[in-house]
Amino acid sequence: MNKRILLFLLLILFLQNIIAQNRKIIDVHFHTRSAGDYGKIPPPNPITGKVPEAQTNEAIFNSNIALLKKYNVVKAICSGTLKRNSDYISKDPARFLSSLEYPDHQNNALPDTIAFKKLCEEHKIVAFGELALQYEGETLNDKKYQPYLAICERFGIPVAIHTGIAAPNTPYTCCPNFRIEAGRPLLLEPILIKYPKLKIQLMHMGFPFLDETKALMYVYPQVYADVSAIDWLVPKEEFYNYLKSLVTAGFDNRIMYGSDQMIWEDVIPLTIKTIEEAPFLSDSQKDKIFYKNAAKFFNIE
Repeated sequence: MNKRILLFLLLILFLQNIIAQNRKIIDVHFHTRSAGDYGKIPPPNPITGKVPEAQTNEAIFNSNIALLKKYNVVKAICSGTLKRNSDYISKDPARFLSSLEYPDHQNNALPDTIAFKKLCEEHKIVAFGELALQYEGETLNDKKYQPYLAICERFGIPVAIHTGIAAPNTPYTCCPNFRIEAGRPLLLEPILIKYPKLKIQLMHMGFPFLDETKALMYVYPQVYADVSAIDWLVPKEEFYNYLKSLVTAGFDNRIMYGSDQMIWEDVIPLTIKTIEEAPFLSDSQKDKIFYKNAAKFFNIE
């Protein structure tokens, strides 16, 4: 190969690496897990086989904050209990934003609508979710969630809902009521009709219901999607095909980065690398996915 061409290619790679290192990131799907949430002996990462090293709440926080700083994740939407979210925010208030998870790993009940309204009014939460209703065999259409959705619409609080699938054997292990059907994106259409100003975040990008995800996002511009979980749990080629199809369909301005970080130290670098190395994404599109789209969706300055 001509030396000039080689040097030129090396320069491009060097500049791309510099851009990636300086890129600001918002993680819209980050869990504030506690020690013991996954048992006394936490399981290894199902993809890499790496066993979590952090075994206490303090160690888990220290590990996570080090990763977020290293990879320039300037904001993280914390999905978890209000107490655990508060622990994170108290230690780094500029980086962490609280989102009420339900159901959570501590089996907390939903706050009543008066308390929930106060959380929204006082900006104690910036989102409602992750709502993992699918694991209970439920959907947002259940009447008990309607008052909460009305409050979210009133105060501009996005609703972050688990969509798509789950780990193999889910109905046989943790969650006997889990049903794939309950995670179909189009089940959200009646909600969007009833609450036209409600912003909805499709967690896991509706995978694998590509056509339903496209249809919902095309008709309802208040619907955004995050790449969490499928950006590391499914084969890379499968993820890239799914993501590229949504980008090609014109939704690169409504796709957001999410790690679905739980307890594994290698998830954040793995997921960031997957997006950075996507051969079909321009630097401008990566900036949108990593930061700009989320900043708009969550009104982050």
